[in-house]
Amino acid sequence: MRLEGLDGLSDPVIICNVNHRFLVAEQLQQIGINNPKILLEPVGKNTAPAIAAAALHSLKMADDAVLLVLSADHVIQDIKAFHKSIKIAIKQALEGKLVTFGIVPTDANTGYGYIKLSDGNHAGVSKVEEFVEKPDIETARGYLEQGNYLWNSGMFVFRARVFIDELTSYSPDIFASVTRAFDSAVQDLDFIRLDKQAFESSPSDSIDYALMEKSHNVVVVPLDAKWNDIGSWSALHDIGSKDVNDNVIRGDVIVQDVTGTYINADHHMVVAIGVNDLIIVDTPDATLISKKDKVQEVKAIVEIMNTDKRCESYIHRKVYRPWGWYDSIEAGESFQVKRLHVKPGKKLSLQMHHKRAEHWVVVSGVATVINGEYALTLKKGDSTYIPIGTTHSLENNTDEELEVIEVQSGSYLGEDDIVRLQDEYGRVKFDA
Repeated sequence: MRLEGLDGLSDPVIICNVNHRFLVAEQLQQIGINNPKILLEPVGKNTAPAIAAAALHSLKMADDAVLLVLSADHVIQDIKAFHKSIKIAIKQALEGKLVTFGIVPTDANTGYGYIKLSDGNHAGVSKVEEFVEKPDIETARGYLEQGNYLWNSGMFVFRARVFIDELTSYSPDIFASVTRAFDSAVQDLDFIRLDKQAFESSPSDSIDYALMEKSHNVVVVPLDAKWNDIGSWSALHDIGSKDVNDNVIRGDVIVQDVTGTYINADHHMVVAIGVNDLIIVDTPDATLISKKDKVQEVKAIVEIMNTDKRCESYIHRKVYRPWGWYDSIEAGESFQVKRLHVKPGKKLSLQMHHKRAEHWVVVSGVATVINGEYALTLKKGDSTYIPIGTTHSLENNTDEELEVIEVQSGSYLGEDDIVRLQDEYGRVKFDA
């Protein structure tokens, strides 16, 4: 959306993890992008392999493709200034340069890497003398005073062919692995699945480490466009609309004697009294409470969750599917309750379960149901019971939304106890 108004754009190439594919597809539909190219990473391998896959795909579409590489989680408030910098960068890319955007710093920030500029600036472009890792506060203050350092934005422009040629020279292992993964990719509906075994063999490196820090062909375009990479929850406080007490509040929130705090109530009502400089985020999955200057340490908490095999570290309560979404409302020993939302004209796969039974109750819309030998039409308030081992499916043949409460009961309730017999979304062929 931040590119609207730029000329010469082709359909976007989106790179995401396989587990996020339906969420990405849903959001693209919501903003009217009907012909995207979505590449699926089987595992995360940092930015260099991801961009390499996009470059190979783009060259398949056009031999003279120019890539504008952007991160989804950035906020850019001055779109006019952003577009101006992009146009400068494209001119450099057409001349064969690898172009990065350097953010004009507003403070001595220790959360970003820095780019040191060489002497000289021609038409808003400078050669890169050095990429610098995230500094300590004293070093960052020195960079700010010197005036020839920019924040490393992680956004780039270059010809796909130039990028591939240089990556081949400086990081041949990445290029070889990603090429195998791309050549063995499988089309899955609107998605392109990179080959898992080949992609996993790639080194996990950022584009900076794999290429930009090594190449002698890199230039930087300064960008002063109210940019923020949303690297932590505290960044949302920085860019948010604040009340008279410097609070950013979203959702159902009541505060008293609270200052400098970010509160996001996405699930329950949140009440805060007599606190300051906090981050409070309440979601259906978990609740986070942190001092603003400690919120980066959430990474350590995620590691603890991974060690403890907590599912909250890798899956949301609300899960998107090609037919809509489901929300796991409640779970206990031998039972689970889900809310199913089926979009108009969509249906779940014809399936069965070895270890659980299900009870469906329609709460809105009209459901077309296969339950063993029976074909049923269920309206609001109607229900049906599906015994263990019974073939069943759920379909919305109307132009209205369908919502169903599903009560599962049995000895095992995991998602891998789904035997898909027919599926119009191709999931019979894949694990996910």
